[in-house]
Amino acid sequence: MTLDPIHVDAIARLAGSVADSVDDSDHEAFAETVWAEWLDPLTDASGRPVVEPLGDQRRQRVAIDDIALAERPFPTVHGIDSGTINPTSFKNGLVLDLAHAAMAVDPSELSVHRARTIVATVHTGDRTATLETDWMRLDEGNSEYRTIRAPEVNRYAEAVVHALALYLAEGHHAREHAHTVEDLLLLDGPLYPKEILTWRDRNPELDALTYEARPTNVLENYVRLVERFVEAETPIAGFVKNPSARAITGTLGERDTEFDVPWPDDTAFFTRLLEQHAEDAEGDAGGGDAVGETEPGENRRTDELTATSWFVSRGGPDGAMAADGDALGVDRKLDPECYEVTFFVIYDPRTDLCYKVESPYAISKDPDTREQLKTQILSEVAAERGPPRAVDKADELAKISTGEKADLRRQFEQQLHSERQKTYDVLRWEDG
Repeated sequence: MTLDPIHVDAIARLAGSVADSVDDSDHEAFAETVWAEWLDPLTDASGRPVVEPLGDQRRQRVAIDDIALAERPFPTVHGIDSGTINPTSFKNGLVLDLAHAAMAVDPSELSVHRARTIVATVHTGDRTATLETDWMRLDEGNSEYRTIRAPEVNRYAEAVVHALALYLAEGHHAREHAHTVEDLLLLDGPLYPKEILTWRDRNPELDALTYEARPTNVLENYVRLVERFVEAETPIAGFVKNPSARAITGTLGERDTEFDVPWPDDTAFFTRLLEQHAEDAEGDAGGGDAVGETEPGENRRTDELTATSWFVSRGGPDGAMAADGDALGVDRKLDPECYEVTFFVIYDPRTDLCYKVESPYAISKDPDTREQLKTQILSEVAAERGPPRAVDKADELAKISTGEKADLRRQFEQQLHSERQKTYDVLRWEDG
């Protein structure tokens, strides 16, 4: 059943009434104020620097056609990603997710593409169940897999098995194949497993010492990975396709300012800051007879990518990896400052999307390396109209298709001698 025209009109009027109560005319000016006055550094209520510039604070814009053809500093780029079948509950009480990690190379190198890491993480309330296995090899030794038991939690079992499987597979695969990286490694996602770093306050039982699949061990893979690349003097970075951090907006919201923060997260702030609009000779940004006739995005400039300079982040989940953080108890072999998260943001007006690039301070503290990373990523985003090719290829290699997910779940049902615990949404969206 579809909506009748009268319903559509009513909904439009509702939207209009909301719009009448929201005035974003000063948001751009507020964004400029935040950029110019509050980020050098941005401190929390205790005076601790949460975000501060790394080098000169500035914005940059580059012609898309020019930067796409620019000479790239890194001849080869490796990308890594992990995909899962999504958390699956069974009638015998098991909750399971399976993750599949792969590394890609641009230009392609099939021997690297062939290697895979598969991790199944299982949650059960049965303390007597034997679930874990050692690493086992398959595909003539090119790939490996294992099953790991997740800590017992009272809530969020599906979220726990999902995140643990995802990051255990990705972190292990990255470390096992780091030796193949010659010039640059890009993680498909953040530099550290941010989701894991937010768990401690909500689920202290997740760090139970009897479980291998716990946040500390997951994070340790990424800490060791960073150390390995710092030692080799090879850049490592995370390309975040869907950034959702609130280090800036959250801190601003906690401060005693005269403004209410109008953005739900940092991405919305940076979008407002980096989006460019063309203006005609008469100053009518909309190009129409009235401002109200201007369509959203109609006047956006689409010939240039825009980007921020680099910043150090110690807010939110990044706080655990700050010099004064505890890294969830993971032993850091380098100066703690080396692990701090640094980042810059890219805005692509063709898709109206912001991307975030993260790298450890030990890598990005060198101005030449910062510039090389930015040039490489800007060039690839311009040419690909999206993520760098190695990241996109890793995503394709690691992805588990809908049909494959269904087949794997059926095999789990047979092996576990238990049917999947279905919900109506499963029937509607997966089986229907």
